[in-house]
Amino acid sequence: MQSKSIREKFLQFFIQKKHLHQSGVGIVNKEDPSLFFVNAGMNPFKDILLGNQPIIAPRVVTVQPCLRVSGKHNDLEEVGVDTYHHTLFEMLGNWSFGDYFKKEAIDWAWELLTAVYHLPKERIYATIFGGDVQDGLPKDDEAAALWGQYLPADHILSFAKADNFWEMGAQGPCGPCSEIHLDIRSDAECKALPAAQLVNTGHPQVIEIWNLVFMQYNRQASGKLVDLPHKHIDTGMGLERLAMVLQGKTSNYDTDIFIPLIEKIEQIAGKSYQKSTTIAVAMRVIADHLRAVAFAIADGQPPAQAKAGYVIRRILRRAMRYGYSHLAIKEPFIHQLVPVLAAQMEGVYPNLTNQQGYIAQLIQAEETAFLKTLGTGLHRFNHLDPSKSYQGVIAGSVAFELYDTYGFPLDLTLLMAKEKGLMVDEAGFEQALQAQKARAKKDATISQGDWQMVHPSAEPSFVGYDQLEVTTTIVQWRTFTNKTGMVYQLVLSATPFYPAGGGQVADTGVIRSGAESIPVVDVQKEHGLIVHTVDQLPAQLALPVVAQVDPLQRTLAANNHTATHLLQAALQQLLGSHVVQKGSLVTPNLLRFDFAHPTKLSTIQIEAIEAIVNQKIRANIPCLEQRSLPLAEAKSMGAQALFGEKYGATVRVITFDPTYSIELCGGTHVAHTGQIGFFKIIHESAIGTGIRRIEALTARSADHFVTQQSAALTTVANLLKHPKDLVQAVEKLVYEKKQLQRQLMGYETKAVQQIIQQLSHQLEQVGDLYLLIQTVQPPHPHALQQIALHYKGKYPQIFVLLAAIFEQQAHLVLSVSDPLLPYNDAHQIIQSIAPFIGGKGGGQPFFATAKGNQPAGIAAALQAARKTFIMSHPSNR
Repeated sequence: MQSKSIREKFLQFFIQKKHLHQSGVGIVNKEDPSLFFVNAGMNPFKDILLGNQPIIAPRVVTVQPCLRVSGKHNDLEEVGVDTYHHTLFEMLGNWSFGDYFKKEAIDWAWELLTAVYHLPKERIYATIFGGDVQDGLPKDDEAAALWGQYLPADHILSFAKADNFWEMGAQGPCGPCSEIHLDIRSDAECKALPAAQLVNTGHPQVIEIWNLVFMQYNRQASGKLVDLPHKHIDTGMGLERLAMVLQGKTSNYDTDIFIPLIEKIEQIAGKSYQKSTTIAVAMRVIADHLRAVAFAIADGQPPAQAKAGYVIRRILRRAMRYGYSHLAIKEPFIHQLVPVLAAQMEGVYPNLTNQQGYIAQLIQAEETAFLKTLGTGLHRFNHLDPSKSYQGVIAGSVAFELYDTYGFPLDLTLLMAKEKGLMVDEAGFEQALQAQKARAKKDATISQGDWQMVHPSAEPSFVGYDQLEVTTTIVQWRTFTNKTGMVYQLVLSATPFYPAGGGQVADTGVIRSGAESIPVVDVQKEHGLIVHTVDQLPAQLALPVVAQVDPLQRTLAANNHTATHLLQAALQQLLGSHVVQKGSLVTPNLLRFDFAHPTKLSTIQIEAIEAIVNQKIRANIPCLEQRSLPLAEAKSMGAQALFGEKYGATVRVITFDPTYSIELCGGTHVAHTGQIGFFKIIHESAIGTGIRRIEALTARSADHFVTQQSAALTTVANLLKHPKDLVQAVEKLVYEKKQLQRQLMGYETKAVQQIIQQLSHQLEQVGDLYLLIQTVQPPHPHALQQIALHYKGKYPQIFVLLAAIFEQQAHLVLSVSDPLLPYNDAHQIIQSIAPFIGGKGGGQPFFATAKGNQPAGIAAALQAARKTFIMSHPSNR
C-alpha cells in the first residue's frame, strides 16, 4: 500500500465516522510564542483544547506535518542512526472536542488497524497509564478494560508517566495516553522472546505506531493540573512508520516516502546505499533533513541567522556535513533533491509543488555559502597553534571554536584529528558547548505566572476596527518576567488595541483607571487572546477601565499597511505573477516589504512602481472591508493569501479596487487611499537568493524625506555655483578626484621606493645576519609594512624594525625572517618595547606592530630592540 493510499484510507475511515477533514497547517508556528514549529498534531487545536476558542466541529480528522528538532520532543540525534526517527513527519490524527472519549477512540483504532489496514491482531500490544502519586492520578483501569475486549491481558501493559502521560511541554493541555505498539520481528524471534518485554525499550522492530491521548487536564505554570473545560481525544499515528509496516519493510527509509530521495542521492554521490554503514546513515540524514528544510521554506520560514530560521539553517548544514564528510560531495547538491520531493507530494502539499523552484534556489545559495565557511574552517584546523594542543590532544576550546565559528560537528573534528595522529578533548568541548547553551538559556529566560481571573464570565473581543477608545473591564492578569525585568499582562473584555501580527506592529496607547494613565508597552496575540503588556497594574482591578489607542500612531501605521497592499499589486503588475510576499514590517514610521524576485530592480523599474502606487493614492480608492467571509469564497474572489499563514473557516478580505488589490488581511487600513498622501521608495536590496526587499515611506515621513533630499541637492548646487547640469558637474568632480588619486598613488609609490633605496645603505651585517633599525617618514602608515616586507623578501636572514610619526602618534613595525624565529619572536619583542612610546603592540612571531601617543620614546624603543637582537645573536649565547 503506497503512502498516498495510506493517507487517503485514514481520512476516508474517519470521514465515514462523521469527522470533518481539516487540512494541516504550515509547520511554521506563528500563533504560539512558546514554539517555533508545529511539533504535534494538537498544536493547531490548542486554543480549542484550552477553551479559548469555541468548538465548531466536534469531530475532526487531519494529516499534519510536524517538525521535531528542539525542546522536549526532539528526535534530531536519532535521525538516520536508527530506522524510524525523523525531524519532519506526517501525523495522522482523529479528534474529538468534547464529543466521544476513550471507548470510541479505542474501538475505532482497533477497527482501522485490523479491518482496514489488516494488521495481524496477535502482533498488537497496547500500553496504558499506570498512575502517578505526585500528580495524584490513578491507574487508567478504564482504558485497560476497553482494550481487554480485543487483546489478551499479557498484551496490555502498564507504564509510568514518562511513557503514558502526554504533555506538549512544561505547560498546556495534557492527559493520560494509550500507545499501540506492533511487533514486526520474524516468527522465530517472536517465539524466542515475547514482545511484551521489548515494548518501550527502543527495539527497532517492536515499535509504537499510534498514540491515543485522552486530553483532560491543563498543566499550569506552577505545575498544578486543572481540568480542561471539556474532555478531548487527540490521536497521532506516524505515516512513515505505518508505511514501513504496510509495505513489509523493517526501516522507514525503505518505503516509497524515502526511496526516491535516496536513489537520487546515490546518483549524485556515485555511491551505493548500504544498510548499517556510514554511507547509509549519511543518505538517510540527508533525505530526512531535505524534507524538513523544504517544508519549512514552503511554509514561509527560510534559513536565517536567528530563532526559527536558525533552526532550519542548522538542519540544512547538518545534512551538508554528512554529504561532505561521508559521501565526499564537495559541491552544492541538496537542492537537486527538491524536484523529487515535490513530485512525491504533488496533489498533497501544493506549497511544495508551487514553490519548488524558489525552494531549490534558496537551498543552493545556503549550500554555496556554507561550503565557503567549511573551507575556511579546514584552513583554520590545518594551521592550529601548537600551543593549543597538549601531548597530542587538541583543546576542547579549539574543537568548540571549529564547531561554533565554522560549523564543524565534533565528529568531523575527531576524524581530522585522527588523520594527524591527534586526539580531541571531548569533555572540554562538551563543557564549552554546555556553557554556551546556559548563556543562551539565560538570555532567553521567560517566566510567566498563572492567569488570575477578575471577570471570568467576560468574552474577550477586538473592537479596534471600529473604535479607538472603549470602556471595558479586566478579564484576567498575570506577571511576566523576561531579561528586561518583570511586567504585567492583561486581557480585556473588549479592546481597541491591534496586536502585532501580519507584519504590523502593535498599537500604542494607554489604559486609564480613575486618575491613573498606564502606558501599554506591547500587545500580542496568544492562544486566541489579545494580551496587553503594562509596567503597572491599576489600583482597582475590578473597576471598569478605559482602553485608548494613540490615534496618530494608528493612522500612520494604517497608511503604511495599505501602502504594502498597493505596492504588492504594483510589483505583480510590473514584474509578473511570480512576485509573492515573503515578509513585511509595518510601523508608523516606515514600511518594509519582502518579495520573491530573482534580480535587482532597475532605477526605471523602481520609478515605475512608485508611479503606479502614487496613481492609486491620487485615485482615492475606497477600502472595501469584508469580515467573516468563508475562506473558499474569498479565494474564489482571487484574494491573495500569504504562504505559511494560518486562516480559519472565515476570513477578512481587504479590497482596493477589485481589479487591482484583493488580499486576506487582519491589519488596519485607511478608509480611502488618498489619506496616504504620498509614497516613496528609499531602498531596494537583496536579503537572500531570490528574495528582494523594498523599504518605503508614506505621508509625513515621505514628505520629510523628499524635503531633506531637496535641501541636500540645493546645498550641493550652491557649493558648485549653480551649474546648468548638476549631475554632470558632480560626475566631473568624481572623475577629477579619481585622476588625482591615481597621481597621488604614483607619487607615494616613488616616495616609498626612494626610502627603500636610501635604507639599503643603512643595513648592518652581524655575522651572517642583517639588521635594519631606522626611523623613516613614508607617505602613509601602510608604507611601513611595505618597506619591512620588501627587505624580508630580499634577505633570507634579516631583522627589520622601522619607526615613523603620523598625526602625533608613533608607529612601529617589526619583521623577522623565519630562520631567526627560534631566538627572536616579533610579537614578544614589540610588546616589550611598546611601553616606550606609550602604547601597546602585538602580532605574529614573524610580524608585529605597535602604536602609541609618545613619539619622544621612539629612540629608546629602537635601542631596546637592538639590545634584544644583539643578546640573541649566536655569538652572545
